Amino acid sequence: MPKLLLKFEASVIKEIELDKSGFTVGRKPDNDIVLENATVSSYHCKIYEAGGTWFAEDLSSTNGTFVNGKKILKAGLHNSDSVGIVKYSLVFTEDSPARNAAGGDDSQAPEIRTEPELPPQKARVKGGLEVLEGACEAKTEYELTDLATYIGKSAQANIKYQGSGIFKTGPAVAMVITMRPEGYYLVPIKEGYARHNGNPLNEKIFLQDDDIIEAGCSKFRFFIKK
Repeated sequence: MPKLLLKFEASVIKEIELDKSGFTVGRKPDNDIVLENATVSSYHCKIYEAGGTWFAEDLSSTNGTFVNGKKILKAGLHNSDSVGIVKYSLVFTEDSPARNAAGGDDSQAPEIRTEPELPPQKARVKGGLEVLEGACEAKTEYELTDLATYIGKSAQANIKYQGSGIFKTGPAVAMVITMRPEGYYLVPIKEGYARHNGNPLNEKIFLQDDDIIEAGCSKFRFFIKK
């Protein structure tokens, strides 16, 4: 079954199976694929199948839709093509053993990354998060041993946070902490929602010992394990 690999910059967020004939992509919650970012249009583009071919089509978005770096109105998709939407990308993959046997597209394309994966033990430091306020689970401390640790309200998030307001609402995925050889980076998924040391998180930040990270009513302290 064809799939989309949803990425934010270099970080993989999730894998989406194309189990129906069409998907809308945009900022509004009634889209099939929701990208909670102010630079994404309410209904940005659609991914759909017609006549045995999958297509990406722009829906008059403000910032445009791109396939492999080229702005498009509509384009057919081939294995490993990347649909660019601002800082997000949707990598199209399809299982096609017959094409591989004939020397065509490589169905192993879901493995692609813009940065090489490194085993956790090669990181120069080992970090963690301490829950200071708004715990959603029994745990009060988390070790950051994965290449990407997602903080959100969805079931796919590695660390849950408590939303704000009467209904404790908030984005399904607010931010991600990525591990690199030089240390850890905090990357916003929903720009401006989370806070770093009291400031809105709008761009990637290199984390320092004792940095404070907030999302909704939850507060965490980043620390380097001694």
